[in-house]
Amino acid sequence: MTLPALDLSGTRILIVKPSSLGDVVHTLPLVHAIKRCFPTCYVGWIVQKTFSAILESDPAVDEIIPISIPSTSEPSAGRWVIMRSTRATLRTLRDLRTKFRDHPYDVVLDLHASFRSGLLGMTNPDGSRIGFSDAKELNTFFQKYTIDPGAERIHAVDRNIAFAQYLNCPPNSEDFRIVSSPAARERVRAFLTESGDVKNGRLIYANPTTRWESKHWSIEAWAELADLLIESVGASVVFAGGPDDVPYIQRITDRMKQRALVAAGLLTLADAIALLESCSVYVGVDSGPMHMAAFAGVPVVALFGPTDPAKVGPYGPGHKVIQKSDLDCLACRKRKCENRKCLEEITAQEVFDETTRLLGWEQNVG
Repeated sequence: MTLPALDLSGTRILIVKPSSLGDVVHTLPLVHAIKRCFPTCYVGWIVQKTFSAILESDPAVDEIIPISIPSTSEPSAGRWVIMRSTRATLRTLRDLRTKFRDHPYDVVLDLHASFRSGLLGMTNPDGSRIGFSDAKELNTFFQKYTIDPGAERIHAVDRNIAFAQYLNCPPNSEDFRIVSSPAARERVRAFLTESGDVKNGRLIYANPTTRWESKHWSIEAWAELADLLIESVGASVVFAGGPDDVPYIQRITDRMKQRALVAAGLLTLADAIALLESCSVYVGVDSGPMHMAAFAGVPVVALFGPTDPAKVGPYGPGHKVIQKSDLDCLACRKRKCENRKCLEEITAQEVFDETTRLLGWEQNVG
């Protein structure tokens, strides 16, 4: 069905984009553009509770609707994850149906494009449900209108921007941002002050972990790179991540000659935004924090192998993607792989050289 011209002024708009972290970040420009063009609209967002922290300080989001549905694709999901996920989904659908019965939304934007997100959107009675025309898993069955995102090999951010174009609110440069809170910035200041080891204002956000095992670089290469950055350009390196990442990061720091800061397990996801804002550069694998860095205005040096940077690379100018271009298996999208040449053939020296070149840092600085 052809999408009619919509005036979203005073309209209640529901965003369905529950996960993952990077996908939630990719949706921010659309939401910011909608709110800027239609400031009287009311924006609600269905999001996994794990990722809701990055929306809490964003003035464009009027209502955060957190849900908790276990991911069936997590490596640590466990044997009974499908059963737990099904139960959680049914419970969530029931709760949302009750919630929206009294406070329905006028427009539902399904950015997730899955069968489950279609069900989530259906919990809102009536309203205009809008999704992607190329969505999989029967998602288009749930939509009243669909939008053509354009070319197949298109960045995830640009796919979402297709919604903004159809809604007559094309984004501008100010919409590509992520918002930190004063409280988070204060916690980060306290953390850095307590660490007492930030040199020359050169702080590097190092992110070695992600959910996909195939995206991981080697522990030896990370230790070598961190030592190079500390010894050769006088930088400080802070390893970030969640509590589950601490053992892996500990293996890296145990191999280092120099001392690195470890924020993993000590700072929250909301704090990570403020920490990124304090850093000179993000160096790491393809992950949610990489996209947070790009929207925080921080240069990114990203290591890519099993995923396609044209679709999910750091968005915007001023970033550097490092990828071995002479392999046939690039962008295989395998979560596990025994032949990890795509990343193992990237050397610490190569990443060091690209990082210092991007930032214009000379070596052997005090």
